[in-house]
Amino acid sequence: MARSLTLHPQLLLSHHHPPPLHLHLNPKTHSLTRRSLLLSTSLSIATTPQLSHASPPPPPPPLDTTITDRIYMDFSLCPTTFLPNTNPTLGGPDPSTDLCSESLPLGRLVLGLYGHLVPLTVSNFKSMCSPTSPSSYKNTLVHKIFPGQFFLAGRQGRRDKAEVRPPVDLPRNTEAVDSKAFLLPHSRAGVVSLCLSENDDDEDIKLAPNYRNVEFLITTGPGPCPQLDNKNIIFGTVLEGLDVISAIASIPTYKPAERIRQFNDLAKFLGDERAQNARAIWNRPLKTVYISDCGELKVAKPSLTPSLP
Repeated sequence: MARSLTLHPQLLLSHHHPPPLHLHLNPKTHSLTRRSLLLSTSLSIATTPQLSHASPPPPPPPLDTTITDRIYMDFSLCPTTFLPNTNPTLGGPDPSTDLCSESLPLGRLVLGLYGHLVPLTVSNFKSMCSPTSPSSYKNTLVHKIFPGQFFLAGRQGRRDKAEVRPPVDLPRNTEAVDSKAFLLPHSRAGVVSLCLSENDDDEDIKLAPNYRNVEFLITTGPGPCPQLDNKNIIFGTVLEGLDVISAIASIPTYKPAERIRQFNDLAKFLGDERAQNARAIWNRPLKTVYISDCGELKVAKPSLTPSLP
């Protein structure tokens, strides 16, 4: 005969939870057998969820922002409207002469490039900084300035308008479709980035089969530019010349009146192509700012310690 455990009715009523349904309770004696109690305990343990002891995934390795190359860029200011000094054989400004005969030097930037992180972007940028090549950034414009954010340079077009013409053999930048190239943030002044989201090359130029994007931006601060994150490829940082960046950022730009902006927004909403053409002159500097010289700095030990922007 199985031994039984007697439960007082008062205890059953005062317990916060009713007895489990699988317990066989005798309605007359309010007792249950030891076998039933042991079975209930074993089932309860079996159905209790086990806590997971799996360790969290390891963090991703840090991005390699070792500075592998240094580039210098000299910026100058032409206080008046200018006609570029042209060379008939090149069809544009002569790289050996200054773009503006009455230029005012603003200073030099020294850029450190992340050759391990985005080697193809860095290689193309270095190719565009050859001081003797007619396809370099030398004698080309800083064509837009967004106060408190960044400025743009390297817009493609006609050399006689001080715009860039990349060499035909410039490699195609496949890093533009690599998600790893977009992980760094535009967190401070002096971030150098290949311009993708803010690129304003003409559509007919972009549709050319040999089109290569060489437009770049440099953040001016004082704060970050999160609207640029995950949309542009950061490939370097300014090592020297933050005062030059401040001087460029302080140059006045064309700003349309509020009423013109409203009309433009309406025209854009209605699909009028003239709206985009009108916007092309917004944020253009009212004085001519240009890259008067550029090139690579050869140093004994080009690799520096990593420096995140």
